[in-house]
Amino acid sequence: MLLLLLSACSSRYHIKHDKAPLRAPTELEMQDAIVTNEAKSASTGRPYVVMGKRYTPMSDEHGYIEQGTASWYGRKFHGYHTSNGEVFNMFDMTAAHKTLPLPSFVKVTNLDNGKSAIVRVNDRGPFHDDRIIDLSYAAAYKLGYHLNGTAKVKVEAITLSRKAPRLTYIQVAAGSQLDKIQTMAHALEQKTAITNVITLENGLYKLRLGPMQDDNQAQSVLNSLRKGQFSQAFLLYSEQQL
Repeated sequence: MLLLLLSACSSRYHIKHDKAPLRAPTELEMQDAIVTNEAKSASTGRPYVVMGKRYTPMSDEHGYIEQGTASWYGRKFHGYHTSNGEVFNMFDMTAAHKTLPLPSFVKVTNLDNGKSAIVRVNDRGPFHDDRIIDLSYAAAYKLGYHLNGTAKVKVEAITLSRKAPRLTYIQVAAGSQLDKIQTMAHALEQKTAITNVITLENGLYKLRLGPMQDDNQAQSVLNSLRKGQFSQAFLLYSEQQL
C-alpha cells in the first residue's frame, strides 16, 4: 500500500515531466509551517522498496541534522496523494524525505544565501542518491532556488516536548486465522517478555508487541525480530494505548 502512495515513483500523473506553477506563491503561502505534536502515520516505520533499493524510516526524528542537495516538486504531483495519505499542494510549505517519520517538521536553510524555511514532511522522496530532501515549490521559492532546481541545504529536525509519553508498538504479523496468530503471540511473549495485543482490522488479525515507552528498547527488539522469522516487522506509534 505504501508504494502506491509514493508520489515520486508513480506513473499516474497527468503530465510526464514536472513543471513550475503558472504563478508565484503568495507571502501567505510561504509562511513557515506551524510545528505541532502530531501523531505519526501508522505506516511511518514500515520499510519500503523503490527502484530496487530498500529504505527503513527512522523511529524518531529528534536530533536529526544533515547537509546535502535539495530539489523541489510542483505541478506534476499537485493534487495527488502523498505517502501518508494527504493531498500534495505545491503552494503548501511541505516536503518529501526518504526516512523521516511522517509527519515531522524540519528547518531547511539554503547554504548559498542563508534563507531558511520550516516545512512539514508528509511525503517520501526524492529517490536520487545525491539528494536528501524534496521541497514543495512554495518552499523552494522562499529559499530562492526555484529557478535553479536544486540547492545545497542544511536540514534540521524541529520537535516539541511531548506532554505525554508516546507509546510504541511493533507490528509482527497479520493473518486471517486467529488460532495461528494467538499461538505466535504466546511464543513471542515467552521469548521477549513483552506483552502483546491482537486487533482485528479489515478482516485481518494483527499481532503487535507493546506498548513500549522507550524508543531505543523498541528499536532493539525490532532489530532482533527482523534477524529471525519476522523480517517484515515494523514500528507503530500511538499517543494512546491500542
